[in-house]
Amino acid sequence: MQTEAAPPDRRGSLVRGKVLIFWDPKVPGKKLDAIDTDQITPADDCVSESLDRLDERWRIGAFRYLMPDFRERVHRGETFVIAGERFGIGSSREMSPAGLKAVAEEVGLELVIVCGDGVGDIFRRNALNLGLHVVQSRDASEDAQEGDVMTFDRASRRLTNETRGKTYEPVPLTPKEEEIRRSGGIIAIGRREFPESIAREIRVEWADGKTARKLSTSEQIVWAHRVDRDAEVRPGLTLRVWCDLLPASDGTAPFAIHTFNQITGGGTIFPRQAAIANDHFVFSGRNADDKQTSIGREFAQLHGIERPYYATPGDGIFHFYFPEQGLVVPGAFIPGADSHSRAYGAYGAIGMGVGSTQLGFGWSTGYIYFTPAKRRRVVFAGRLHPWVSGKDVVLALLRRWGKSQAQGMSVEFVDAERQLPIPYRNTVANMMAEAEAQNGIFAPDEVTLDWYRRKGIRDLPYPPIAPGEEATYEIDETLDLSELVPYIAKPFAPGNAFPADEVAQERVGFDKALIGSCTNGGYDDLLEAALVIRAGREKGYEKAPRTFVVFPGSGGVKRDIENPEPRLGGESIASMFRSVGGQIRESWCGPCFGQGPDALKKGEVAITSFNRNWQNRMGVGGLGYLASPAVVAASALLGYMAGPAELGITWDPERFDVSV
Repeated sequence: MQTEAAPPDRRGSLVRGKVLIFWDPKVPGKKLDAIDTDQITPADDCVSESLDRLDERWRIGAFRYLMPDFRERVHRGETFVIAGERFGIGSSREMSPAGLKAVAEEVGLELVIVCGDGVGDIFRRNALNLGLHVVQSRDASEDAQEGDVMTFDRASRRLTNETRGKTYEPVPLTPKEEEIRRSGGIIAIGRREFPESIAREIRVEWADGKTARKLSTSEQIVWAHRVDRDAEVRPGLTLRVWCDLLPASDGTAPFAIHTFNQITGGGTIFPRQAAIANDHFVFSGRNADDKQTSIGREFAQLHGIERPYYATPGDGIFHFYFPEQGLVVPGAFIPGADSHSRAYGAYGAIGMGVGSTQLGFGWSTGYIYFTPAKRRRVVFAGRLHPWVSGKDVVLALLRRWGKSQAQGMSVEFVDAERQLPIPYRNTVANMMAEAEAQNGIFAPDEVTLDWYRRKGIRDLPYPPIAPGEEATYEIDETLDLSELVPYIAKPFAPGNAFPADEVAQERVGFDKALIGSCTNGGYDDLLEAALVIRAGREKGYEKAPRTFVVFPGSGGVKRDIENPEPRLGGESIASMFRSVGGQIRESWCGPCFGQGPDALKKGEVAITSFNRNWQNRMGVGGLGYLASPAVVAASALLGYMAGPAELGITWDPERFDVSV
């Protein structure tokens, strides 16, 4: 493969090519905004059958549906890709920048991505690590027209539109990012730093009270985990940070393994940090998927990575599995090769999505390069109304933020009334991926500690932390939970949310009701849905008229929902679902990203508790609506989209509130 490093920087040499523009089909003359990595590299093309053929499918599938002739156009010299704001948002799949880079390299060309000031933070880092040129310049993007010729100066990063006679200075890199770029990418940096890293002692030392007062919770964790103890921690400065855990999925592990082998020679590893969960390409029945999964399995066997650090198919989706195994703890710094690694913020840890090369670098050295983002705080005040859960909280937040979303910031969540249980917090933190935040975190409090105590985990390694009293925030806001209602998010954005009662009046039908995933697949999430099912049965709704499927978040949850549940009168959650025709699947990501027999087919509609409803996300040509487990359960019984109130159920907190 040809994706491991950029060619040597040649000062003064230019990359020249014609523009290739992604136009917004709905607004004439406007460049397309919000191009996500699912559109760049569809899930079916994220498969690698061997380490020698990693990028074969990535190249062929680049923009398969959004621009089917993309590869042909690049090969004829249209190498300056022009898009609007928020390019490369979403998944951490490094297959996207690697595949784009490889498409041009097939014919000896170099690709340059030109977009507005906003770009997906994971995509941006992945591109930097790989040596793919990404230039953030709103003016350059807006000025470009069909047929224009542009140049990019590798030395200065200056961009010129020769046709229009204009030159642009892009958003600058940090000094360390510039060093990585000039070195040829993260693999070159890794080879240089690896010998010293294996001899370096890991030190995690927490800030004194005076220093901590000025730092957010996230910054205190970064400060404690600094490799270089004199490094300053503030937004915009890149530093090296020790990692407590570096998890990958079966989908992202192969490229991380390739990176690790390129840096280390494949002979050593820090097994205390490396972790792999098989949750993406495991129950599809496809031979190519089995080959991909075998890459991670053989790597784990070679290096002695065993359970709980290695999760076999069915053990669980890693954002549920690793926390329940006690590998995610308050105060930890955990970059994961999946965008929904942000879920670890629910447990008082820094969870963030990274690409496979960043992860492979971390497996090699024990640390990663990290640039703290600007601070943002959201205070949750007021009391939740009946049927309102964590999913409704985050849908309301994304609805409020609109197209700008979190602007790449690090979000500090404050649960003022201590009323959001860990399952609700997991949903909120997890979907900071959709919010385009660097991370979202709830400082560990009594709710957090009680969750660990109930799991039998009492000896946590790090001291209590809380946001500094003098910490200031770029944006400081309050979300009044008493104003929220159950929501349903329509295609094609989680923030496109409307009150469930309003949607109910539209009688929107669907083909499938799907509950679970890494966002809402915990025991309490499924109990919430089962309580609605039980109450609905009592009102005469005995069978779900459409396909109704449940995906537990982990194998442990799948086993637990078979046990008698006192709040269901001794019935189990699983039997409650089955009593109305519901089916229980293995724990995996499946239709959440358009894989397996439950994925949507063209023209099919689903209401789900998943996290993304972007175009083609749940299956090419399918339409996804997002809601809480309670709303999905009510809809499953009704046959159209609506909240539990539509069933005629009267709210009783002792009966329905899973947070009590």
